[in-house]
Amino acid sequence: MKKPQTDTQDLAKDLAKDLTKDLAKAQAQDLLNFIDASPSPWHVVNTVEQRLISHGFTQLHETQAWQLKPDYRYYVVRGGASIIAFTIGNHTLTETGFRMVGAHTDSPSLRLKPNTAYAGDGLVRIGVEVYGGPILATFTDRDLSVAGRVNVRTSAGFEARLVKFDDALMRLPNLAIHMNREVNDKGLLLNKQTGLPLIFGETEAGVEADKQFLTHIADALAVEVKDILNFELNVFDTQKGVFWGADQEFIADSQLDNLASCHAALTALLATENPVSTCVCALFDHEEVGSESATGASGSFLADIVSRIAISLQLSEEARLQAMAQSFFISADMAHAYHPNHAVAYEPEHHALVNKGPVIKTNANQRYSTNADTAARFIMLCERTNVPYQQYVHRTDLGCGSTIGPIVASNLGVASVDVGSPMWAMHSIRESAGVLDHSYMIALLTEMFNS
Repeated sequence: MKKPQTDTQDLAKDLAKDLTKDLAKAQAQDLLNFIDASPSPWHVVNTVEQRLISHGFTQLHETQAWQLKPDYRYYVVRGGASIIAFTIGNHTLTETGFRMVGAHTDSPSLRLKPNTAYAGDGLVRIGVEVYGGPILATFTDRDLSVAGRVNVRTSAGFEARLVKFDDALMRLPNLAIHMNREVNDKGLLLNKQTGLPLIFGETEAGVEADKQFLTHIADALAVEVKDILNFELNVFDTQKGVFWGADQEFIADSQLDNLASCHAALTALLATENPVSTCVCALFDHEEVGSESATGASGSFLADIVSRIAISLQLSEEARLQAMAQSFFISADMAHAYHPNHAVAYEPEHHALVNKGPVIKTNANQRYSTNADTAARFIMLCERTNVPYQQYVHRTDLGCGSTIGPIVASNLGVASVDVGSPMWAMHSIRESAGVLDHSYMIALLTEMFNS
C-alpha cells in the first residue's frame, strides 16, 4: 500500500512533479505549433527568425561589415533555409570558447519538379522528386498540400516569397487491395517515377495543366503567372500535430526529425541571458541529402560565422585557435526509439525508450561524432540537470545513418557529441516521440549554453 503523504516535503515533491509535467506539456505544444507553422525548410527559418526578433536578436548580413558588441544577440540567414543565431558571452573566447548546438531544418519529403503539372485521363497530376529517404508508403491516402518559396519577378529583379496552402490540395490514393492482393504480405512498393505523381484536380478545358497549377500559386501570392520565375515547393501533410496515449504522454506530427531538435536548440538559446560563453545555434539545410551545399553543414557557413565573430572581437589567429580548442559542439538529431513489435531490428543491450531521456549516439566508424570524452561531458550535463540519459548503437549488421556531427567536428576541429530524443517511425510522414524527452532536451541544451 502506498504510504499516505502527510508532511510538507512530500506535498512539495508532488507539486514539483506536477509543475514539471505542465512545463513539458507546454513545451511540447509549442513544438507542435512550431512544426505546423513550418512545413518547409524556408518556413522553418522564417519561424525561427520571427522568434529571434521578438527576443531582441539583430540580423547581420554576410555582405556587410560586422561590428559586434558584448552581450548582444545576432543571427544570419544563408540561402533562405539555413540560419545561425548567436549571443556574445561575458568572458573572452580564449577563456571559454564557443558553446554550439547544431540541427537541421530539412526533412525527408517529396519535392515538386520544375515543370510539375501534366494532364491525362481528365486529371491534372503533379510530378515530384524524392528528397532524402522518406517512407514513401506513408504518403498515400493523406491530406497533402505544398509549401515553400517562389521567386517572383519585380521591378528590381526578383524576390523570394513564401507560400503555404493550409487546405488539402493533393492526394496519392492507394491502389485497392483487389488489384494488389499481396500488399499486406509484401508491403506497398511505389515506383519513384510512375507511382508518386499526386492528383491535383480535374483538367480545365483550354487551360494547360502547368498554367492551371501556377494560377493557383499566383493567386495565393497576388501576382501574375508570367511573373513567376521558378519555385522550390515541398509536399507536406496538412494534419496538425497532436498529443496521444493513455495519459497524452506522446506526440505525433510530421518533421519531428529534425524540427524537434531545432525547436529545443532555439528554445534553449532564447532562454539564455548574459552567458559566460559565446553561444551558437546553427540550423542547416540539406542534412537529409548529405549536407554538401553552401547552406549545408559541409559548406562554410558555420566556419565563416565563427571566423567573423573572432575577427569582429579582434582575436588574433592564435587566439582564435585557442578558442576553438575550448569549444564544444552538440549535434542534436533524433534517435531511434525501441519498438517492441520489431525487437529484432535493435541492438539487444541498447534499447532507447521513449520518455526515458536523451540518447547518446555512438558508432565506432564515426558515423556519429561521439567519443568517450564528449560522451562523459554530456553525461555530466545530464547529472547537473537531473535528467536521465540513454546509450544507443545501431545493430552491427545494419547500415547506420549519420548526422552533421562528424562533418562539423572535422571542419572546425572541435569536440563534438551526437545526441537526440528517441522517436518512432523516423522518416514517416507522421512520426511520434515523447513529451518528457523534449523537455529534457531543452533543459540540457540550456544548461550547456550556460556552462
